Amino acid sequence: MIIVNTIQEIRNYVREQRAQGHTIGFVPSMGYLHEGHQSLLRASKERCQTTVMSIFVNPLQFGPNEDFDRYPRDLERDAKLAEAAGADIIFAPSVDEMYPRGNGQVLTHVDVEEVTLQLCGASRPGHFRGVSTVVSKLFNIVQPDQAFFGMKDAQQVAVLQTMVDDLNIPVEIVPCPIVREPDGLAMSSRNVFLTPEERQQALVLSQALQQAEQLVQAGARDVHQIKEAVRDMIQSQPLADIDYVELLNFRDLSPILSLEQPALLALAVRFGKTRLIDNTVLTID
Repeated sequence: MIIVNTIQEIRNYVREQRAQGHTIGFVPSMGYLHEGHQSLLRASKERCQTTVMSIFVNPLQFGPNEDFDRYPRDLERDAKLAEAAGADIIFAPSVDEMYPRGNGQVLTHVDVEEVTLQLCGASRPGHFRGVSTVVSKLFNIVQPDQAFFGMKDAQQVAVLQTMVDDLNIPVEIVPCPIVREPDGLAMSSRNVFLTPEERQQALVLSQALQQAEQLVQAGARDVHQIKEAVRDMIQSQPLADIDYVELLNFRDLSPILSLEQPALLALAVRFGKTRLIDNTVLTID
């Protein structure tokens, strides 16, 4: 497997692959890979002849008091995991390579409206502006046919799909299922920061989502009732500090009062200094 660090190198590589008639699958990441990332690489490998992974911790999507500096980084480890899952090449640029103006700054940003107003967009101002800006840059650099994203960050998938549609970017967004640990915790690069006690209490997130699914199967349709049941269960764990519990229309993330069509139940909860997200799509049989 190849690792390149410059935009010109990855463009040259992709150009060579296209000359051979290959379709290009792309998995953007911030590294410190786990099985969730590997599942995206395998999905790309199944659908495309060449799979590109980017590893870049993007400063634009971190707020001033967030964990950019402590975000885990280990390219040697990541390269082994990416190769095992089928990546053909890793694009691992420096901050200066991606943002040559210096200090991670750009004068041009991509803002996606409406779908960024709630959930993580409300609690992390500027986060999705940074995400959409860097992903648009990566799409322009790699020019993939398909790009693979995990549904653990369902809002990110919605934001990027809106961006691609509105700007006529010729790439297909391929959402992929959440990958969980055997005990139910959604896989995340930030899980490494949890203490053993925080890690144990964080299991309440998947348990609360399962409880909501059971309530809906039993006939619950009132959004407030479902959200309060989820909140009560999460708050049973003393280390849990809820950022949000929201139930929104699955497609456009608009507010709903009653569950009448597929809806996204999304959570963000802090355990100590670690902020975790999780979600499920509630459906009516």
